[in-house]
Amino acid sequence: MRWEFKTNNPYESRRAEGERIRREYPDRCAVIVERAPNSRISDLPSKKYLVPNDLTVGQFYFLIRKRIQLRPEDALFFFVNN
Repeated sequence: MRWEFKTNNPYESRRAEGERIRREYPDRCAVIVERAPNSRISDLPSKKYLVPNDLTVGQFYFLIRKRIQLRPEDALFFFVNN
């Protein structure tokens, strides 16, 4: 699966941005969220999210579902590190 953010932004710029964010917000975690290329859901309003370190995956799942206004019968999957 090819991810647009990773393809369009070179490693060095992603790394520099990640370091800058960690310096500015040590209590937060930067998360990139993209929909799969063959997905039927609508585009996300934002690809970059800055979430608190104590946010659980379940809470983040709920946040994303709410942002894209996904129906309860539609599935949502997270792929982490490929």
